[in-house]
Amino acid sequence: MGDLLYLIAVILIIGWAVGFFFFSLGAFIHLLLIFAVIAIIFRLIRGQNIV
Repeated sequence: MGDLLYLIAVILIIGWAVGFFFFSLGAFIHLLLIFAVIAIIFRLIRGQNIV
């Protein structure tokens, strides 16, 4: 389950970066970033390493 959360977080961060630099999707891209950060924080709280 933890690896899945990390994978989702990485995909969301990549999606945010691509959208931020190449597309103009507005608030949706920033929501992706927020979800990615929440997933990383949730993983850290559970005591699992990110790397």
